[in-house]
Amino acid sequence: MTGREKGVAIGVFVAKVMQLHKIQKLIQLAGLPVFVASLCCLAPIVLVALGLSTVSFAVSLTNVLDGQYRWLFDLAGVGLLAVGLVVYFRRRGICTLDQARRHRNEIINQVLLATIVAAVGYYVFFFVLLGWLGRLLKLWD
Repeated sequence: MTGREKGVAIGVFVAKVMQLHKIQKLIQLAGLPVFVASLCCLAPIVLVALGLSTVSFAVSLTNVLDGQYRWLFDLAGVGLLAVGLVVYFRRRGICTLDQARRHRNEIINQVLLATIVAAVGYYVFFFVLLGWLGRLLKLWD
């Protein structure tokens, strides 16, 4: 391998690492909105696990939070994701509409990726992990 070929190989490797770093940042960005959107069922589990609440109160709280106010938690999660994406793009130097037009495809791809990551994360965290913990603590069937 010549010096030029080594330089090209290193350049390709650095580009791949930088691309993975962008994806990692988007995954981190989706974490807080998923957590906030799941608080309707996480709060009763934490209260019972810490011994601050009885199971019957936690079940009642879950019925109220998950039944009447779940849309509010989901809306807060979506809002946090939107704010997080705006901050993410502004930190990367995309601050004006003209810059956004120039980076349109990149913005669309990253917004879609963040949305998919958040949706999958919400499903896994809310329905799988919290569902399992709720059944373990006998909060719901």
